[in-house]
Amino acid sequence: MTAAVFFGCAFIAFGPALALYIFTIATDPLRVIFLIAGAFFWLVSLLLSSVFWYLVRVITDNRDGPIQKYLLIFGVLLSVCIQELFRLAYYKLLKKASEGLKSINPEETAPSMRLLAYVSGLGFGIMSGVFSFVNTLSDSLGPGTVGIHGDSPQFFLNSAFMTLVIILLHVFWGIVFFDGCEKKKWYVLLIVLLTHLLVSTQTFLSPYYGANLVSAYIIMVFMGIWAFFVAGGSCRSLKLCLLCQDKDFLLYNQRSR
Repeated sequence: MTAAVFFGCAFIAFGPALALYIFTIATDPLRVIFLIAGAFFWLVSLLLSSVFWYLVRVITDNRDGPIQKYLLIFGVLLSVCIQELFRLAYYKLLKKASEGLKSINPEETAPSMRLLAYVSGLGFGIMSGVFSFVNTLSDSLGPGTVGIHGDSPQFFLNSAFMTLVIILLHVFWGIVFFDGCEKKKWYVLLIVLLTHLLVSTQTFLSPYYGANLVSAYIIMVFMGIWAFFVAGGSCRSLKLCLLCQDKDFLLYNQRSR
């Protein structure tokens, strides 16, 4: 039973991301490099957040009680802000690299920022999902019984679905974020930051996992629709895609902007 829970939750959390990687990224070495770079930027943001958290813990003398709760909330908010700052830094780096490639070889077609936004967002999401869920996933192998002390028996399943929504949200946030930077619509960056903060702070509502998931998936649907139209999608292209009549795949035939 523990093996079934382990593999079931693993495929729920990482199955869609794995499919996206295999069908849209693995076939292009350049996309793989950008994906790894995006994951690295997220790792650096986590390292910086950890350093701040350690310093705060040392300053407060590791006190117990209500102060630790407020420090935890502060740590989550700070971590989200640092992640978005590193997303902005990654955009700046990709923009400079694209401009440099064009200046060196004007005939060379540089990857579009829409494609890079998708790839970097997936890199952020995969690394975020791995670090947030891998320890929980390892515990699902046992020993022990979930919910024996009155907690939710669906803890692993809820955690898997929450990891999935976080990964997909990072993809959508990346697309919307990069588009806001390209068009200099700075309020878009603020919306991305606020929705990221909202989803992250909802985890403090434990053990109300149902409310967390429903609200997180509502935000994911909203951001997904926004990212779809930002990436050049339309109602007509969606209809053609669902009817398997669209031969222009968005990620494979993206024109340079």
